[in-house]
Amino acid sequence: MRFLLPAAALLVLLVLLGIGLTLDPRTVPSPLIGKPAPTFSLPRLDGEGTLSTADLDGTPVLVNFFASWCTPCLEEHPLLMRLSREGAVRLIGMNYKDGADDARRWLGRHGNPYATIARDAEGNAGLDWGVYGVPETYLLDAAGVILYKHVGPLTEAVWSAQFLPRLAGGTP
Repeated sequence: MRFLLPAAALLVLLVLLGIGLTLDPRTVPSPLIGKPAPTFSLPRLDGEGTLSTADLDGTPVLVNFFASWCTPCLEEHPLLMRLSREGAVRLIGMNYKDGADDARRWLGRHGNPYATIARDAEGNAGLDWGVYGVPETYLLDAAGVILYKHVGPLTEAVWSAQFLPRLAGGTP
């Protein structure tokens, strides 16, 4: 009887641990899914004015938070370059907590897949979007509503399984 309570507590912890081990850490639910993208107005990386939430309306868009210091960003970069070449979707870059010159050098070295890039130097826009690390990628519909959020490097498998069906108007 004396060991019943600790044994029950241990059993509950093991069940919770087992459930936690079955979850994908890259699947982070976002309270922003199904809601309009957070409002922002940021300077463009090229120094030509600003990029704002209004610029995201009109067509489906992929908003990718990246940085030159981000090693996983380099993993997804070839896929972003391919998507850009194919015109699969309009890509918007959000350069997150990065130096402008560092970002320009990185894009010069690896290629620029983005139609436009905003500088979120302080990370305030990222905070509003729920970004806690880069890379993170959001899919928005033509009305600027967030359809999906992916945490971590975008891969071909994730693109095919999660993004393409939503771009086609369906659900995965």
